[in-house]
Amino acid sequence: MKVKRIIALLGVIFLVGLYILTLVAALTTNPNKEGYFLASIYATVVIPVLFWAYSLIYKLIHKKDQKDDDREGDDRED
Repeated sequence: MKVKRIIALLGVIFLVGLYILTLVAALTTNPNKEGYFLASIYATVVIPVLFWAYSLIYKLIHKKDQKDDDREGDDRED
C-alpha cells in the first residue's frame, strides 16, 4: 500500500510542477512561451489519462491472476 501512496504523491508533485510551468510560461516574455504553454497543457491532460489507463489495464490483467490463484486454493482445500 505504501508504494501506491508514493506513486500518487509523485504524480501530485509532477502535476503541480506542470501547473507552475504553465503559469510561468503564460506570464513570461520568452519567445518559446507558446510552445512551453501548449506542451504543459497537453501533458496536464494526457499524462493523468495514461496513468489511469495503465492502472485499469493492470487491474484487469491481475484480476485474472487473482481468480486463478483463488481456484488453486480451493483445489488444495479438498
